This record gives sequence, C-alpha cells and structure tokens, in this order.
Amino acid sequence: MIIKHLPPIFEPARPVLQKIEDAGFEAYFVGGCVRDTILGDSIHDIDIATSAYPSEIKAIFNRTVDTGIEHGTVMILDHGTGYETTTFRTESGYQDFRRPDKVTFVRSLSEDLKRRDFTINALALKENGEVIDLFNGLDDLKHHLIKAVGDPNERFHEDALRMMRAVRFASKLDFVIATETLAGIKQNAALLEKIAVERIRVEFEKLLMGQNPVAGLNEFLRTGLYQYCPGLAGKQTELSGLLLLNNWQLRNAEQVWAVIVTQLGFDSREASKFLRSWKTSNELITNVKKMIPVIQGLKSKKLSPLTFFTAGRNAVQDANQVAKLYGWAIPDEQLMKQYNSLPIKSGKELAVNGGVLINDTGVKPGPLLGKIIKKLTVQVVNGELPNDRETLINEAEKIKKEG
Repeated sequence: MIIKHLPPIFEPARPVLQKIEDAGFEAYFVGGCVRDTILGDSIHDIDIATSAYPSEIKAIFNRTVDTGIEHGTVMILDHGTGYETTTFRTESGYQDFRRPDKVTFVRSLSEDLKRRDFTINALALKENGEVIDLFNGLDDLKHHLIKAVGDPNERFHEDALRMMRAVRFASKLDFVIATETLAGIKQNAALLEKIAVERIRVEFEKLLMGQNPVAGLNEFLRTGLYQYCPGLAGKQTELSGLLLLNNWQLRNAEQVWAVIVTQLGFDSREASKFLRSWKTSNELITNVKKMIPVIQGLKSKKLSPLTFFTAGRNAVQDANQVAKLYGWAIPDEQLMKQYNSLPIKSGKELAVNGGVLINDTGVKPGPLLGKIIKKLTVQVVNGELPNDRETLINEAEKIKKEG
C-alpha cells in the first residue's frame, strides 16, 4: 500500500528519515500515527523507529538529546522541532507485567514490530508513503478488528495495561476485539491489579470519551476488567446501566467521572472517596462535586439560583452535558440564560466585602463576619436583596444585632 498524500505533520520529519537512510540505515514512522493516517483520523504526534543504534543516530545528527537512551530513544533536534527516534528492539522478562527486564537493540524491523500490542499498531510507514505490513494489520483495519500481535497471553503478560488499551480502542475506533484477543483479556484480567491506577485511569477516561463508549464498556464488563479497578468490583449491575445510554459526547475527564459517580448513585462524600481511590487530582474532585447538585437538579427539574451560583459556569455546562446522556438536560441556550440571569456569579461581585463590613458595621473578624457575608450572598443570589452597598450594610447590621 502506498499513501500518496501524507498529512502535513509528516512533511517536516521526512528529511530526518531521509538523512538516516542516506547513512545506510532503515527508518520508519510507526504505531498510531500510521494507523490514524490510514483511517483518516487526526494525528497529534509521530513516532519514528530505526535500525540505527543510539550512538549512530548521534553521529548522524549534530543536535540530539538522550530522552530515553536505555530504551534506545534519542530526540533529534531539527529546525527547532524535536523528533523522538527509537532503535528497533526486542524486550524480555516482564516480571512486573508492565516493564521489560531486558531491552536488546536489533537491526530487524520485524523483530521490533512483533513486540507491539495490536496488529493495527504494528504498521510501519516509509517516508515515501509506502506502508509496511508484516502482521496483517491493514486487513484488520479494513475489517475493524482489534487483534493482538501473535499470542494474546504473551502480549498481556508483557504489559497488562494492553487489556485496557484494547477496550479503549474498541470505543475510540468503534472496532470489535478479535475472539482470541478477547479470550486472552478474560483469562488475564486479574493482571490489571499489577498496573498503576494512574495508567488505568488514563485509558478508562479515553474509553468514555471515544466515539462508541458503549462498545468499549461492554467489553470492559464482559471481560471482567472492571473487577480489578478501584471501587468497581461487584458493581456490574450498576455499570451495565451505562450500556443503555445514548448521546455519548463526553468532552473532558470531569464529565467522565461525573457520569460514573451518578451511575453508581454516590453522594458528594462517597464521590470524593471513590475519586481519591482512582488518584484523581484534588481539582477534578472539587469540580465533580460541584456538578453533582446540578445534575440532580436537572433530574428533578428543580434548579435553584443558589445551585447555579455554587457550581459556577463550567460545572453547570459540564453537568448539562452529563445530563444529556440520561435525558435530563435542558437546551444549552436556556441553561446559560438561567445562569447569566444570576444577580452575581461569584462572591467577588458582592457589593460589600469583609473590609467594608468591618469598617462600616464594626463587626470583628471571625466566624460571625463569615456568616454575615455568606447570608448576604445567599440573599442576593436568591433575589431577596439587591446587590446594593447601602442595603447590604443595613442588613449586615441587623444580622449582627441578632448575633
């Protein structure tokens, strides 16, 4: 197969491959960038593999950086752009089911490609557009199949995360996992416990943001992978409800996790504990917790101004995107019209602050001051008081007298 017109991202890198070839070595674009080029999908970065050893790459190019020299990766700096180039290699001895104990540099493209996860990712592309397919990856692309290179059990023992990658690709590409590969995932699902939760989380988030999340989720549940993820063991019934949802258009990690905690029926406290077990950031936890009351308000059709105010614009928009999955959403324009009608959208917009109240009412810094500001804010948001300095000072004095 010859690709006559390569995407623009390849053009600046072609002279790099040509220079390696002129020095007597082989060089190819490899992996996902080749797959996505053939599928016509967008490409964000490119990977280069070569028969040249790291020392030979450094001899060919004047400017290089050792970014992963122990694994054969050298970054070539060319006209202000860095290209990571990795020597063909074989790997062996995966005692931790995620990293090779030994890496051996080789000259053979075939030996390098046979260690890759799936046939659709084991394609190589010459700088002239010729595709090298040694493991029937083009046929599997044609038939929308995710198939392990060689023995699935060996591939999953080399890196157990590949099982999550398989179900993620089922969603991302809307492909079907080949029978033998699927059987390999079922047989080795427990190995997922050997993998850092951060790595699993990345794949799970990508799965739910793919073009067909139901396909990936179905295999995630069918293979039993969910049992080895934080907080999901024994939750098959709850998670199976996700397979019935339509209109999947999740756009960020906050929306992903809001769907999961909603589906599992978690309140704010339970959601925090669950998300911490996945080692999500504190910022994400905070954002998801802001979304929960909005989602519940959309479900019950009881959205108060205070719910809008407490959540903030981003959380309101994200919550509505989640609610679309369940049929609870309201039109985006109507939602933002309600949000924009708030008298104030943050505490900073309140006509008085702590300093003003201390000076004008004599209230001292402390818990009472905080309670006064909170009460004034609620009254303004709910339309019970105008956001007027004099009015708010008078109200603050009343609250102070009441203690």
